[in-house]
Amino acid sequence: MKKTNILLAATSLLPATTFLSCSEKRYVDTANDMNRPNILFILADDLGWSDLGSYGSEVPTPNLDALAAKGIRFTQFHNSAKSFPSRANLLTGLYAQQVGYHRFFKGPMENSITLGEYLQSAGYLTMWSGKHHGAENPRTRGFDHYFGLKDGSSNHFNPGHQRPNEEVPIHKRDRIWAIEDREMMQYTPESMDFYTTDYFTNYALKWLDKYRNNRRPFFLYMSYTSPHDPLMAWVEDIEKFRGKYLEGYEIIRQRRFEKQLEIGLIDERFVLSEATYQDWDKLTPAQRREEDLKMAVYAAMIYNLDYNIGRIINKLKEQGKYENTIIMFSSDNGASGEVVTERASYGPIGSISNWVSLGPDWANVANTPLREMKNSSFQGGICIPLIVSWERGLKNPGRVSEFLGHFIDIMPTIVDIVGAPYPEGTESPGTGIVLPYEGESFLSVIKDEQIVRQRPLFWEWLENQAARDGRWKILRERISDDWALFDMENDPSETNNLAKQNPEIVERLDTMFREWQKRVTITEGQRFFIKSRNRN
Repeated sequence: MKKTNILLAATSLLPATTFLSCSEKRYVDTANDMNRPNILFILADDLGWSDLGSYGSEVPTPNLDALAAKGIRFTQFHNSAKSFPSRANLLTGLYAQQVGYHRFFKGPMENSITLGEYLQSAGYLTMWSGKHHGAENPRTRGFDHYFGLKDGSSNHFNPGHQRPNEEVPIHKRDRIWAIEDREMMQYTPESMDFYTTDYFTNYALKWLDKYRNNRRPFFLYMSYTSPHDPLMAWVEDIEKFRGKYLEGYEIIRQRRFEKQLEIGLIDERFVLSEATYQDWDKLTPAQRREEDLKMAVYAAMIYNLDYNIGRIINKLKEQGKYENTIIMFSSDNGASGEVVTERASYGPIGSISNWVSLGPDWANVANTPLREMKNSSFQGGICIPLIVSWERGLKNPGRVSEFLGHFIDIMPTIVDIVGAPYPEGTESPGTGIVLPYEGESFLSVIKDEQIVRQRPLFWEWLENQAARDGRWKILRERISDDWALFDMENDPSETNNLAKQNPEIVERLDTMFREWQKRVTITEGQRFFIKSRNRN
């Protein structure tokens, strides 16, 4: 259907052995390979914990809800609170500190192979459409095809220069895009119907059609930029939600919480964490209309995202590949309260010439019932939806799982599913030696077998730090703060700090955190050694 823009109708020093480069991969077509599942990983950008219908939202997401009904919804799955560290976790199975992506994303992912490199070595076709938020072109790190944004965010209707008969597109700053091997600053689409979510999907469908009759399994990584700001959506989609949010933050949040309880996503152990939004009744009528419109555009972006996911699912069904495709859907962090203010906007909210952000008030609603939001190590920042669906391989669909997971677990789970060797100790296609992955496979959860996480989990982004071992979690928002302690088994909303009553638990987890911090942080001396060896 034609859409309309508002303004247009720790490094190991083991001896290195070389891991095969992309051009050297050798594929043997065996019956075993043919039985391996296809893998589709779908990642949203800045999506909140309660933003899907199957996680409590009022936004219609029928395609994702159908995957949830035939799959598993995870309630204790985590990332690193920020886009590029989380994406590095997902791609490598390592903590961001180990690959050099814990502070910035301007260099190669060190000491690692990517999911693309692993699966390509196992004979998979590998395709990536959407956001990278990294320095390397995915084509150099194991992907046969790539189209997308290498940066953090961009204008959804036109990431580049003004086109004829078009309003001036708003930009935060110049952004790098890539079409296969060709990279460009300020990508200007030729087509006037360009919208990021739609075109990321268009490229994926083109690749699926190209390899329709190919006998090799595929890995498709759909890394969408929606619903990250700037909030932009098609007029037709926005109009579906205008006026639905004039009831205000509190009513929408309470309604989501009640739905979560009703559908069995959560139980009575969860409570609504303390609200952080402003008093709706104190807003002027004009302010309420603006807040309603912002949330309507945000909802429209999620609605469109779900629609495009449906396009991919329908393609897989049409090609007879759906039943043996494992599909995973998640988000790179919790809903965002970040507000972009450094660029002047001209047109109405939702249009090509207006950069508006969701803001902390609606983000508090989007993360219902969790505390805080993106950039925080409270659950609202690091706990995200994960839906896993696989008709041929998943047991007892429709389940809710409390498995304590993290993006670092995706690599070992895929290694378990595929069965090809993981090249630990070989030379990384980036720099350094490939480290053993840090995560734990949750294939047993997919098979509905009993599983309890063996290793603790750790977080460190900016000054936010946290550690989780079983039921216990310590957390602090500034390095100078004392640790807070939460019993996540009985208080998953993090409302009751038990640190003073349990100093021995705090001390134990603090020791674990410091040992982890020392182990995973690459020193400048180690980095110099890696680069020197790579040059030689």
